[in-house]
Amino acid sequence: MSTHGSNHTGTLLVVAKAPLAGRVKTRLTPHFTPQEAAGLARAALQDTLAAVLATPARRRVLYLDGAPGPWLPDGIEVVPQCAGGLDARLAAAFALHDGPALLIGMDTPQVTPELLAQGLDFTGTNAWFGPAVDGGFWALGLAEPDPALLLGVPMSAAHTGEVQRRRLTASGRAVRDLPALRDVDTPDDAALVAAAAPETRFAALHAELCAAVR
Repeated sequence: MSTHGSNHTGTLLVVAKAPLAGRVKTRLTPHFTPQEAAGLARAALQDTLAAVLATPARRRVLYLDGAPGPWLPDGIEVVPQCAGGLDARLAAAFALHDGPALLIGMDTPQVTPELLAQGLDFTGTNAWFGPAVDGGFWALGLAEPDPALLLGVPMSAAHTGEVQRRRLTASGRAVRDLPALRDVDTPDDAALVAAAAPETRFAALHAELCAAVR
């Protein structure tokens, strides 16, 4: 299987939900109100898109469930998500194009342009896998996207990452790992991620909300 060197910049895919109260980050409640949880989701998405914009790439695509809002910066293409389970939607994201691609979510505001650039460098490898602390994955990079690699993978389970990585290796791909990152799902996750990335919008809003009188 062919590989692509670091001089070839591919596509960055961000899979996200529009940050609307009651639809995103519901596990942050009742510690935060639905509106506060949506604000944290919006900040995380803005941090993620800022890192994407700072990373050399041929295309930057937001694969969105919902409508874009004023939080969307210039330079990001928006493609509506298809229907179906998360595995089908992620597979469809990779089907958008035929070149090297790195797919990430909106739950890791601590992600950096350096990490994203690493995941787009397919020198000597066919795939990148970014494990999440909760057993899932925060990033998946393919030199030659194949949507079938994601179909049928059980999502949002403690063994999601294990199953997905095994799919990659079973396909004959040479897989390299990105550093493990923590998704923001629970209030504890939010506190740990904010502490680890204090310069982010997410951390600033988290500090503001925690300082507010409840």
